Amino acid sequence: MTHNAYHNKTLQWLFYIAVLAVLGAVPLISNDAFLLNQLAIYGVYGMLAVSISLCWGSGGILNMGQGIAFGLGAYCMAMTMQMQTQADGTIPPFMLNNGLDSLPLLWQPFQNTSTGIFLALFVPTVFYLIFGGIMFTARVSGPFFAIMTLATLSAFATIFVDLQPYTNGVNGISPPSSLKLGQTEIDPYSSGAYWFVFALLAACTVAAKLINQSRFGLIVRALKDDPERVRFLGYNVAIYETLVYTLSGLIAAIAGCCFAVLTQYVSPAQFEVGFSISIVIWVALGGRNSLIWAMFGAFTVQGAQSYVGDQFLSTWILILGFSFILVVRFLPGGLAGLVETLLGRTSKLKMEAEHANLEFSDGKEVLK
Repeated sequence: MTHNAYHNKTLQWLFYIAVLAVLGAVPLISNDAFLLNQLAIYGVYGMLAVSISLCWGSGGILNMGQGIAFGLGAYCMAMTMQMQTQADGTIPPFMLNNGLDSLPLLWQPFQNTSTGIFLALFVPTVFYLIFGGIMFTARVSGPFFAIMTLATLSAFATIFVDLQPYTNGVNGISPPSSLKLGQTEIDPYSSGAYWFVFALLAACTVAAKLINQSRFGLIVRALKDDPERVRFLGYNVAIYETLVYTLSGLIAAIAGCCFAVLTQYVSPAQFEVGFSISIVIWVALGGRNSLIWAMFGAFTVQGAQSYVGDQFLSTWILILGFSFILVVRFLPGGLAGLVETLLGRTSKLKMEAEHANLEFSDGKEVLK
């Protein structure tokens, strides 16, 4: 590694540490319960942005159906929270309203909290592993893979609506109390919940950064640029694509679990096509090649939607789509590319100024 490369790598880590430290210090500045809950939900969106940046920015895999892992993780966590409130032998009220008189086999593992949390991460990850393995082994890539993920996402949305006796259909699942871990209850409006979510966000971001800087990450970035050359060098491209796709799904599943804990609600809206496409727009706006800037993209768009979207109502999605077109056309690197360009120009001007001063000094020496 050259000195400049080592220097750049160190600066990147310092920037990541500084950003994550600032985010972690928010509860020390404000104790507004509603604000902390809202910012913690932004942290969930940040995890989703990191997952897409890892998959799309590093691996070149455009996943338009990231809501699959997010929704599955959220539903499994909501089911776990719901069963924590059910006395032995009782079933959720919505099941009684839909004609069920006993707890379905599908719900029984979620009576145990540890098993439920494990399944919330295991089920989406295994699905991504199987789905990715099938797609990438068949060499489905590019826009064709994006279309397949969209179609699968729509299928999940339909399934969760149709299985109303088991999922409560479009009404979703609303656990009456917050998640309990042992003797500790996680209040979604507390500073503890905020730190819990941002600790997971920091862990996911650092893990994704380490993956990108590893030998595995180097091969993944190489196959993004030219998969045929990587295949010619003897690497199994399908395995690397499947693994990076699965890792991104695991991060999205963690985000889904946190979302259910913070909102105490989950519905088929988590499988909506518009939501998954929005995640891609966040990442494109922030810069898909940078994990931290992808996260900033999520914060920017969702913050704007929270404080401005209500004024524009149905036109907000049009504004978001138009912004995406502008970014793709004029800022393909997103905000990260814009900052890099500005810093590059500043550095160039500084070097030119130093060079001019040096020439001026040399001229004065010659005159003497």
